[in-house]
Amino acid sequence: MAGHPTKTIIACRTLIEEFDSFRTCGMRIEALASGLHLHADRLRGALQERIDKVTGLTETIVVGYGMCSMGVIGLKAGQSTLVIPRADDCIGILLGTREAYKDALRKRPGTYFLSKGWIKAGITLVDDLQRMEARYGKHRAHLVMKRMLRHYRYLAFLDTGKPDEEGYRSFARKAAEMLGLTYGTIRGTRAILQKMVEGPWDGDFVVKAPGQQVTLNDFGMGNAGEVK
Repeated sequence: MAGHPTKTIIACRTLIEEFDSFRTCGMRIEALASGLHLHADRLRGALQERIDKVTGLTETIVVGYGMCSMGVIGLKAGQSTLVIPRADDCIGILLGTREAYKDALRKRPGTYFLSKGWIKAGITLVDDLQRMEARYGKHRAHLVMKRMLRHYRYLAFLDTGKPDEEGYRSFARKAAEMLGLTYGTIRGTRAILQKMVEGPWDGDFVVKAPGQQVTLNDFGMGNAGEVK
């Protein structure tokens, strides 16, 4: 693989915003459109297509998604090692552990999370509300949003300690007010992001040899096989 990157990271644009300070020589980042995690089959198809394009041209492919509604189940890289964070989704990646994620929801069930990446990408509920207002009018849009938020009580900004986050925290505070939710912050971490780039790929990651397929069992969910 001389002349090719030793490591390729495939991630959604919202998470790529968090990688800035970890970029290294010999690393390539491939961006996927935001929102694919809402549709597991579409996410799986997009990831596999991108993996197929770069496998054989890079030693390791790091997928910047968690399990994401089964969207990574069934993936495989024919000629590269495949690495995936052992997390439920990108919220879990930014919180660092499944335990931290569960603890956050246990303390405040009904929490809607925001991060710098989601705000910058324009895929927040505020953006959804503004698009609905433009299409359906303010009254109808707010009725729809109220139904969408019926199970939510809190809005939490994931603070990963970056110095440029104050403007995004301000957006999150205003978003909570607009959506009628109680605002708070949760301390996140960039540790998993750093390990995605630099290693070690330890127990926090699913690591599959070339040709091996990702299964639910890799995420501790029992005897589950391939997604057909």
